[in-house]
Amino acid sequence: MRLKPVETDSLSGGQLLINVEEQDKPFVIVVSEGRARMTVLPDHGETKVVTYQGKVKRVKFDEGEDF
Repeated sequence: MRLKPVETDSLSGGQLLINVEEQDKPFVIVVSEGRARMTVLPDHGETKVVTYQGKVKRVKFDEGEDF
């Protein structure tokens, strides 16, 4: 599973605390319906966030490699 849950701090009103220095690759965080998930972006490719009725339905990865 590529999307990993990100814990929110319920004591601070649901804030996300992310240490960006721990990540060595580009990443995105998607938040929908009070849940947050994180994924690393591919080296070559596209990442699409698909929504339906104002909610995140899925995240699609289309990867490739240059010749």
